[in-house]
Order: sequence, then C-alpha cells, then structure tokens
Amino acid sequence: MAAHRKPRQRPLGGAKARTAATIALAGAATATGFDGIGHAEPQLTPAQVKAKVDKLYQEAEVATEQYNGAREKAQAAETRLGTLRDEAARRTQHLNAARDALGSMAAAQYRDGGLDPALQLALSDDPDRYLDGAEFAERAGNRQASSVARVRDQLREIEQLRGAAHVELSSLKTRQAELKRHKKTITGKLNTARQLLSQLPAEERARLGQGEAVRASRASAEARDGLAAPGSATSQAPDSRAADAVSYAYTKLGSPYVWGATGPDAFDCSGLIQAAYRSAGISLPRTTYAQIDAGQRVSRSELLPGDLVFFYSAISHVGIYVGNGQMVHAPNPSAPVRVAPISEMPFAGATRVV
Repeated sequence: MAAHRKPRQRPLGGAKARTAATIALAGAATATGFDGIGHAEPQLTPAQVKAKVDKLYQEAEVATEQYNGAREKAQAAETRLGTLRDEAARRTQHLNAARDALGSMAAAQYRDGGLDPALQLALSDDPDRYLDGAEFAERAGNRQASSVARVRDQLREIEQLRGAAHVELSSLKTRQAELKRHKKTITGKLNTARQLLSQLPAEERARLGQGEAVRASRASAEARDGLAAPGSATSQAPDSRAADAVSYAYTKLGSPYVWGATGPDAFDCSGLIQAAYRSAGISLPRTTYAQIDAGQRVSRSELLPGDLVFFYSAISHVGIYVGNGQMVHAPNPSAPVRVAPISEMPFAGATRVV
C-alpha cells in the first residue's frame, strides 16, 4: 500500500516573497492603527469645544423654532377639531329633535292606516340610503315635506362637519409627528453639547462657565450704569407699548433658557419676545420666522428700543433692542436671559412692532 505523504511546502522567493511581506506588514499596520483607521480623535482644545457647543446650540435653536411653529399649528388644528366636533354634536341634537317630531307624525299616520314613504325614508338609520332616495321627500307633496327636507339638510351638514373633522384630525396627527421629530433633534443636539462639555477637565468647564457669567455680569452692569439703562431705553422707545415690552424684558434678566418656554419664569428666545409684547397688550406670533413679519422692517441704523432684532440666515434667533447697540435676549441653555451686544451674532434684520 502506498504511503501518504504531506506535500512539502517550497519556500517563497522573488516577487512572491515580497508580496507576502507587504501583506503581512499591511496587516500589522492595520492591527496597530498605523494606517490611520485606529487613530483616536484628536483631543479638542477648550476653544474648539466651545465653538462646537455654540454651533450645536444654534442648530438646536433652529429646531426649537420649528418645534414652536409645529406646536402652534397643532394647537390650532386641535382647536378647530374641537369646534367642529362641538358643532356636529349640536346639529345632531337638532337632527334628533326633528326626527322625533317626524316620528310622532309617523305614529299618528300609522294609526290612521298608513305611513308616508317620505317619513319612512327620513326615519331610516341609514343616512346614505336616505340621501340616495331623498327625491321621494321632494315629491311627497304633503304637509310633512318641508320637515323631511330640513332633516335631509341637517344630515348633509353633519356629514360635511364629520368630513372636515376627519381632515383636521389628520392634520393634527401630522403636526404631532412633526413635534416628535423636532423634539428628538433638539434633545440630541443638547445632549451632544453636554457630552462635549463633560469631556473637558473640571477647571476648564468652570473657566468657560465663568466666562459666560462674566460676560453676562458685564453686560448687566453696563445696562445699570446707563449704557443701555431701562429708563433710557423706555424713554427712547417709539411708543408706550414698545416701552412696556422693554421694561418687561429687563425684569426677566437672569431667567433661565428653556426651549419651548414662554414664561413667566423661563423662556426660549422667541418666547421671551412674545411674552414681552403680550405684557404690553400685543399678540405676536410664536416663532422667529413669523415674528420678523409682524411689523415694519427697519434697518440696523434706524433701530429704536423695542424693535425686534433677528440673527442667522435661518432667522433662528431674536432679541429685543434696548439701545446703544444692545439687546435683551434668551441666548441658549448655557446662559440666562441677559443684555448683550447685537454684534455678537450674524445680524439678519429688524422689525418694529406696529
């Protein structure tokens, strides 16, 4: 019987040996991260962290204004839906009363030996059948014809109301899904910002926080010292309502920023503006991109206290101008309502509420 021998491997040579060595080195490089794939992300400096966090806050504010707009539309759809349902219920009560009256007539006719076919139709539990055969009522030619016609009209109106309510319900569900999507975006951006800040050493986080506090304190001190003092700002306002709005904004200095909030103890940027003018008896839209169209546009050189100043190309931030290049605004979750220069953000336009 022949012996089974394992084939002897011949040593690699020449080009094959070089190829094998190259593959081995490449594998080693991959395993150790020499090719760059395994490199850890470079450590960000505090300044880079702050820049990234500021960008995340600005993106979150864009989503916040979209959330505010969707919530406003959802609330309007909910109100319309409630009105339609109430009206349908009211008309149904009237319909039932009319049908009861026809039922009394029908009972009397039945006792007298017959039931008018128009009454049979009107008293049917099948509105479609009733509407399909409504021409019988029009040919009834008796004293019940007008009553039957009224019931027919009421049925049609109720069906129209129910159809409109169905449309509003669909709109409401769409807005609610939109709210959920924007909320997820906002919380994601804010969580990422918090995670970035948490990666900094404690002393750097404190230094950044102190920097924000110092800027806020300096701006508030300048306001108290007359650079943008409340009394000066209100006296320069174009009318009493603008002056009242400015006064309200000053009373809210130090209030926390909370996205979606409209006061009285916390605000987002457009929520502060809406609350300020609400205190002056003026109803403004909820969002920045609607507020910019709520009055007369003015140039930067024409600004007066009480004017609304808007920032970024997406019109995603707003403050209330108080004079001398300053505004009161709700910045972001890292800082409370404060006085700040309008030059600290990209200026997009201004509106005077009229």
